[in-house]
Amino acid sequence: MDEKLLDSSEETQVTIKSSRPNQQSINSNELIIIEQPSEQQNYGTSEELQNIQWMQPPQVCQPDAPPGLEYLTQIDQLLIHQVIEIFEAVTGFQTRKRFFVKNSMGQQVLFASERNDCLTMQCCGSIRPFEINLTDNMKRDIIHLSRPMRLGCRCFPCCLQELEVQAPPGETIGYVRQIQTFVKREFNILNTFRDPVLKIRGPCWLCSCLTDIDFDILTSDGETVIGKITKQWPGLWRETFTLADNFGIRFPVDLDVKIKATLLGAVFLMDFMYFEGNNRRRRRY
Repeated sequence: MDEKLLDSSEETQVTIKSSRPNQQSINSNELIIIEQPSEQQNYGTSEELQNIQWMQPPQVCQPDAPPGLEYLTQIDQLLIHQVIEIFEAVTGFQTRKRFFVKNSMGQQVLFASERNDCLTMQCCGSIRPFEINLTDNMKRDIIHLSRPMRLGCRCFPCCLQELEVQAPPGETIGYVRQIQTFVKREFNILNTFRDPVLKIRGPCWLCSCLTDIDFDILTSDGETVIGKITKQWPGLWRETFTLADNFGIRFPVDLDVKIKATLLGAVFLMDFMYFEGNNRRRRRY
């Protein structure tokens, strides 16, 4: 009996050696751990999400960076690509928005997805309140964005747009607040205590035909430009037949990661305000 068990054990070891020649012999219990799915496989079943290349965590991080924001430590540029929703492009029926957030080398940093109900999306359109979760390659919620319901009118302070940024979810790290102006489009980037840290200033007229649209990132006094948010021209076909937008954002590499995350949240707010649905044709904010 003992000889039979020994023989079967040796057969198991030989089989494992032939399939993994660079590894030592292991027993069947250890094989279960080795054959677990990879992190990329755990992310999702969609082919679109499986074939992406994720950014590796940096070796040096900001000491007080919230969990997950270490990816932003050594980054000075982000690219935000909205996923083309074929059903929405064909029918005009509002769907939940999804975005890829990548670094300058095209590696995936985060994945953003809107949480909303069908009635709110169809009835409220681009002024709808929303919750957006940004997750990493392990499906962990890294950043949470919350926009309350506000009417799109700059004439009344109660209608000015605002976005709350949390990282991790439940812990507020900053706000994006629209400034009441009647010429250029401006926003304040606020810290946890709602103190102005930076300012965003856009053009008077948002013409996206065959050209990019730039929003300057300035110091809190509005005097010095330190970065830029760009709504990129995606091409005639994509601009005409889809509602998917591409954005780029540049900021100093040594900027606080909490402020970087808040600036990233400002991109999503401006996309809904100026380039989503009917606002693509009539800029009413």
